[in-house]
Amino acid sequence: MVEAAATSVLGTISRGHLECPICCCRFTDPKILDCLHSFCLNCLKEFTSRQLPKAHEITCPVCRRVTAVPDTRLQGLPNCFFLSALVDEFNKQERLLGDAPADIRTCEECDEGLEAVSRCLDCCKIICTKCLEAHERMKSTRHHRIVRKEQNRFDVTPIEPRKKDTPQCNQHTNQDLCFYCETCQALACGKCAELDHRTAEHEYREVADAIQSYRQDVGEILQRFEQSREEFKVADDSLTHAKNRVRIMVARACKDIAAKEEEEIAKIRNKSRLLRNKVTLIGETRVRKFEEVQKSSRDKMERAEQIVATVNDLMQQADDFELLNLKPKVMNNLEFQDELEFEQAQHELSFIGVKCQDVVADTDLGEVLQEEKWQLKVEFGDTGPEDGKLEFAAGVACLSNGDIAVTDLWKQQLMVFTSTGEYKESIGGELLNDPGLVAVTVGGLLLVEDEKYVKVLDSGLLYISQFEALPDDAVDEDGYTGIAVDKENRIAVADPVRKMISLHRLDGSLIRTIPNDMVSGGLAIGIRERLIFTNVFESKLICITYTGDEVFSVDTSLDGEPVRPGQVCCDDAGDIYVAVGSGGFDSCEVHHYSPAGVFIGRVARGLHNPFSLTFTQSGDLVVADRNSVKIFQRV
Repeated sequence: MVEAAATSVLGTISRGHLECPICCCRFTDPKILDCLHSFCLNCLKEFTSRQLPKAHEITCPVCRRVTAVPDTRLQGLPNCFFLSALVDEFNKQERLLGDAPADIRTCEECDEGLEAVSRCLDCCKIICTKCLEAHERMKSTRHHRIVRKEQNRFDVTPIEPRKKDTPQCNQHTNQDLCFYCETCQALACGKCAELDHRTAEHEYREVADAIQSYRQDVGEILQRFEQSREEFKVADDSLTHAKNRVRIMVARACKDIAAKEEEEIAKIRNKSRLLRNKVTLIGETRVRKFEEVQKSSRDKMERAEQIVATVNDLMQQADDFELLNLKPKVMNNLEFQDELEFEQAQHELSFIGVKCQDVVADTDLGEVLQEEKWQLKVEFGDTGPEDGKLEFAAGVACLSNGDIAVTDLWKQQLMVFTSTGEYKESIGGELLNDPGLVAVTVGGLLLVEDEKYVKVLDSGLLYISQFEALPDDAVDEDGYTGIAVDKENRIAVADPVRKMISLHRLDGSLIRTIPNDMVSGGLAIGIRERLIFTNVFESKLICITYTGDEVFSVDTSLDGEPVRPGQVCCDDAGDIYVAVGSGGFDSCEVHHYSPAGVFIGRVARGLHNPFSLTFTQSGDLVVADRNSVKIFQRV
């Protein structure tokens, strides 16, 4: 059974690595092309005979790269010695494994039919006692390696391959190749160095020094490739996000257009269709552009990976002399590194919106917005103790019906306003003791941070349940740091007292805790189960996974100076929006970051003291700015 398994393994390795791509058989006299692919010599001859006659070049059947044919024709192409050696060794091992049955074997050296008692590893034959004696007497075979038969089996322990002799010069008989001429990029013997490479322009060195320098050069190039691989990943992720974001923006723009269409249904249906097509066409054009850049980057990386894999195989398996013979080809293939650059996504092209307008007669329904800008749309919340007025707007959340829920720290109330700022109702007193930040679940339930509890209310502000999220020793100013809910209704609560984020189910049961010493600010949930939070004191914007692995940690700044980040939220595409301030009132801003933590731009400036922010279903940004609530829209 062991021998059968070994034979199967040998066969698998042979098919994967030792078979010619043309004949699908094991290599015979393998030759290597400039692209580092190898083929049997006879297969190359047959392949070229079927092509149009091109005496000076051959096209690789695998990758279609062209290799110049030497003056000595295909026979002059470099031999792939390590493949030849591997094929010979595999053939030998298969013969060893295949010749170990349980029945009696007869001698393969003579015709007397005597029982074989030994195996000659050099002759690859099993022999009888007489032939063994002859082997030991004859000068040509007395040093052959012999294994004895034990328990009706022959020892098939793998034999260490014999070390190759130093290759000899083809031009000067019996002269070892001991030098490498860097000028000619060729191996040379002592006579070659003295006769053919002795002029000043020839720079040659000993083989050991040449191979050491060669390996060092290849290692440096491969190290640079690792850096390129990281750059490719960043660029590829940015392009993927840009594609997703432009699709979301297109969908949202089409939704806005459809809403406007309903208002002017009789007059603008046709113009609505034309504008949707225009938005979609721009979106498709940009997506195609992103895909073209992404495909180009992936193609470059795929080709680079193939070359690196082949070069790594050569560097590990070929001997020094063969590596030096192949140096020009290897280094030529590694020149891809100098051109391995990846184009980042142009973030501004990932935005598409729509600015609708009232239409009459033949005017257009609206215009396509291809550059992202923000302006104040609505501001509400007069200051005062009366119902519907604000003293310290802290938490803000958008309900499923479009209403806006706002908590007031000083009045200790939760108030509800329409999307245009009209006051509707409020609760407090016995139900809410000290309401802070708020969030809304996928089903429209309202989550309110109230001291150390998270309280769950329905859309009518009726109490449903509550669970404890903070420790008993948490003080008021430590309790209001962040609450967020993902699309599966998993609730994340920032806990600055114990320096962690706790993840809960909707019923309050704990899923896990995620320790992090930097928890000290706002909290949001982004794409792919990522927690985004801020550290006020270190001026940091941080992103981690649900398992606690850091995705990024970036400094927040305003005009080159560090600023304190506060609350944070994410839009549907996963872009991050952070409220920041330099310490003074009326100088705060909202900054826009990509899901990878790259600063994109400013959304709003001149804010008083933004304490919380969120998005409406239509994509407007709502900011609880202490004395008022401000709604910003893209224009």
